[in-house]
Amino acid sequence: MNQQIPGARPPTLPELVRAQDRLTFLYLERCVISRDASAITATDERGTVHVPAATLGALLLGPGTNVTHQAMVLLAESGATVVWVGERGVRYYAHGRSLAKSSRLLEAQAELVTRRDSRLAVARAMYEMRFPDEEVSGLTMQQLRGREGARVRKSYREHSQRTGVPWERREYRPDDFGSSDAVNQALSAATTCLYGVVHAVVVALGCSPGLGFVHTGHERSFVYDIADLYKAEFAIPAAFDAAAQDLADVGGHVRRDMRDRLHKAKLLERCVRDITSLLIRDPNELDQWADVSMLWDGRFGAVSGGVSYGSGEETDW
Repeated sequence: MNQQIPGARPPTLPELVRAQDRLTFLYLERCVISRDASAITATDERGTVHVPAATLGALLLGPGTNVTHQAMVLLAESGATVVWVGERGVRYYAHGRSLAKSSRLLEAQAELVTRRDSRLAVARAMYEMRFPDEEVSGLTMQQLRGREGARVRKSYREHSQRTGVPWERREYRPDDFGSSDAVNQALSAATTCLYGVVHAVVVALGCSPGLGFVHTGHERSFVYDIADLYKAEFAIPAAFDAAAQDLADVGGHVRRDMRDRLHKAKLLERCVRDITSLLIRDPNELDQWADVSMLWDGRFGAVSGGVSYGSGEETDW
């Protein structure tokens, strides 16, 4: 049976309006914000206004606004930023942003990924996390990929034998979840959960989801890098366990199981430690940069902010 994903189709990149061609922002207050096809609707006692979501640069939500889930989905797919603000936009309250107050990890990530030797060193370190008893320091990327592929195939076979669930190969269609067998459906659901958790950690730390070391060219390359550290430990066994139970809703079951497994293993804390150790040799360096605004200096790297240079006077910022 062909089960199509419900809801409106997300826009493709060519369909999105370029940033420079968008409305700078739209401020709304005391209304209900919803969705009608590809438009955001704002409804109050005077009626309803439609605004194409792809034309918005930023949507400012003032007091008295209520926004639906589908409206937020459309805004996210359209690349629009949503900001919660005070009366007439005077006060800033929140928007989807990093939890980090420092750019230290992002700078380290960018520096490491742009040099071939350091990028290979980080990639090897990732593989060492998965092969703690093997020497991989002299392996090329091609050799590392070969070992990883063999490891994943072995994991599939072992869990197939453990659960009695037949396994042939990884097969799925992103636009048709129900076209694959139960174990492939469960694998898709489990890995999606894992990607979501890892993505949340990557963004919360202020890193770039797109600057990957093993994966490249995709907006979530670094997410895939980090998620691969845990896939064989969490997603694969959860998927085979779910498939073995002959469930009507295998996706829903494996999502709940993944939630429990990740919580029990304290994966959020582990993921933070792993990312930090991959990008920063000494994690204590982060404390030196916490919530401090510096100015770049061509000779010294960084100098203190909040100083009126040239006058000898410090500002009171």
